[in-house]
Amino acid sequence: MIQINFSIDDIDEFQTRELPTGAVRIKTPRTTDEMMKKASPIAVLLCFFMTAAMFIKTVSAREVVFSPVSLIAGFLLGFCLIFVHELLHAAVYPEEAIVTVGKLKGKLTFVALASYPLKRSRFIIMCLVPFILGLIPLAVFIISPAEFRVLNGLMFGAACIGMVSPFPDVYNVITVLRSAEKNDKIMFYKDEMYKVR
Repeated sequence: MIQINFSIDDIDEFQTRELPTGAVRIKTPRTTDEMMKKASPIAVLLCFFMTAAMFIKTVSAREVVFSPVSLIAGFLLGFCLIFVHELLHAAVYPEEAIVTVGKLKGKLTFVALASYPLKRSRFIIMCLVPFILGLIPLAVFIISPAEFRVLNGLMFGAACIGMVSPFPDVYNVITVLRSAEKNDKIMFYKDEMYKVR
């Protein structure tokens, strides 16, 4: 069940389902800020990938393939889809799980909060499914003609946000692949991650 809350004060309040017996904490950074710092190389790689896509299309076309105004509009569109990004996380959870999607109070940060054990493979899907919001506009950008500058700008801007914004989720996937076995279940508890056998 998905709940919407646009004033989330404390993450811990929404991720407090009782831990199953034998749950083992997966070593992760203690704070969100520390995790963002550790995950930042992933963001850099994703930015490099997007820059390469623009460079290749521009060089191939031998002309500028976007209008600056549409590029800015594309970034704004991508930012508006951040809430959809969180809904996509929530959609992977089974119906009996309570997932709170909303905005952190006092910050321009959206989250999907749940404390429910998912099989490792499903947890990975849950983390990575928001890439859809980057891959679809990126595909449109790649195949659209160079002279469609407005469409190219919109799609590339939206693709940049859609491809780069999941970088903390990629970090979580890497952490889980390193720390959990194939048959483990993964769940969040407060601001930490646990594996359940």
